Amino acid sequence: MTELLNSKLKMNHKRGFASDNNSGVHPSVLAAMSSVNDGHFVAYGDDPFTESAVGKIKEEFGEDIEVFFVFTGTAANVLGLKALTESWNSVICADTAHIHCDECGAPEFFTGCKLLTISTPDGKLTPDLISRHMHGFDFEHHAQPQVVSVTQATELGTVYTPAEIKEICDYVHSMGMLVHMDGARICNAAASLGVSLSEMTAGTGIDVLSFGGTKNGLMYGEAIVFFNRSLSRNFKYIRKQGMQLASKMRYIAVQFEALLTGRLWYTNALHANRMARLLADEVTTIPGIRITQKVQINGVFAVVPTEIVPELQKEYFFYIWNPETSEVRWMTSWDTTEEDIRGFVSLLREKMG
Repeated sequence: MTELLNSKLKMNHKRGFASDNNSGVHPSVLAAMSSVNDGHFVAYGDDPFTESAVGKIKEEFGEDIEVFFVFTGTAANVLGLKALTESWNSVICADTAHIHCDECGAPEFFTGCKLLTISTPDGKLTPDLISRHMHGFDFEHHAQPQVVSVTQATELGTVYTPAEIKEICDYVHSMGMLVHMDGARICNAAASLGVSLSEMTAGTGIDVLSFGGTKNGLMYGEAIVFFNRSLSRNFKYIRKQGMQLASKMRYIAVQFEALLTGRLWYTNALHANRMARLLADEVTTIPGIRITQKVQINGVFAVVPTEIVPELQKEYFFYIWNPETSEVRWMTSWDTTEEDIRGFVSLLREKMG
């Protein structure tokens, strides 16, 4: 068994560009988890470490919030949306949004809501685009628009400015609706813009945030942050029914404590973003490679000749984004190195001839 494990590690240890989910756990996060492993503590979040982590999140986002930890990003999105909706409501999002493309219908299954999608050139919603779904209010034959979900950063690697988010929030609130933010990569977005996490959430009018950490150095765990505290009134029951109430919650909580201590979230995200920028700069020097989206966070989207993709994937695995156009996605992580970039670019240059 040990020989088999060692063999697998030798085959698969190379850092690729498939996803920031594939990266390891930051040593500070592992150390934090180990530090709470001695002794017994009250379960379900009634421990001093969870209390401290919530305090740390409040330092970052503001005191007048409610924070709930869950295991996964899908749970954070789905349960956050459930707290804002009734089954006859609709949720508006970009057609590239994770809640639409990558959550196996979980938002519809758990909330009962209809997802209304909007096609965008860059993954970003605008009030004008959202306005197309602003009809059917108080008409019982029509799912009632209730929430707009924005993704920061978007699934196409683009970033909303705080002003753009505020414009959306102001418009949506004027319609009597709410705004949810899928912040799986909010740290990368904030690092890209050089703004605080609070500036693009509490400062813009976001009602509920799915605060992601797994893509930025955590082992697992996300936080649902309610800026509109009235919306969290029954959330402890929603979380329990959603099978996301962790008994040993301290192991999730201390990861966020580590991430927010000394701005580790910023250091990790900034490094990942810089590696993506380096990758983009290098591959654009290769004739025949075309970057398709702005490189604002840790993702690079590019069109690559179809025939060389399998050969590249053997050495540095990554995903095909659009098979019809041979568009691929390369993701960098907090632990991506310049050596990783140089090695991949060298291979790409070789395969391009």
